[in-house]
Amino acid sequence: MKKLIIATANKGKYDEFVNIVKGFADEIIFAPEIARLIVDETGKTYAENSMLKARAWAEKSGFPCLADDSGLEVNALDGAPGLYSARIIPGNDKDKVSWLLSQLEGKTDRKARFVAALALCVPGKFTLICEGECKGEIAHYQFGKNGFGYDPVFIPDGYNLTFAELSSDVKNKISHRADAFRKILEFVK
Repeated sequence: MKKLIIATANKGKYDEFVNIVKGFADEIIFAPEIARLIVDETGKTYAENSMLKARAWAEKSGFPCLADDSGLEVNALDGAPGLYSARIIPGNDKDKVSWLLSQLEGKTDRKARFVAALALCVPGKFTLICEGECKGEIAHYQFGKNGFGYDPVFIPDGYNLTFAELSSDVKNKISHRADAFRKILEFVK
């Protein structure tokens, strides 16, 4: 594939995707100006929302687009924040992490998982959607400076560091987005 647009205005998410999709396209494009195209996430699933974004961005740009919708699902909160992870409360990432930690006060079950649905839309040809996950647990406090979103409190299974403490190379091999992208590659091959 010659060009691939990553359908996000979030530079942190774009940088993560560049490492995950390396070698899949000759040129990986960050096009925050297309982000002005507001795509209402009206889907009832991660897959529906990622498809809406990928198709809208591909139509607007004319190039293949990769979009994701992802969320953090916490057992003790019956799967919340889930589909609403990015907009569970107003504010920035720190506000959302603080909200999450406050909701888990006194809870012993801190198991959680990150879920991602990636949609690859090649205009006029196909839209492919694959889901991935990364299981882990929520830390009691925030640790690390890497990543974004809930990364400072998510400890993936098999590790004793949060996503925000792990190197980007490690995170990009074990993350929910990496898991979903591996599935896309299997189909595309």
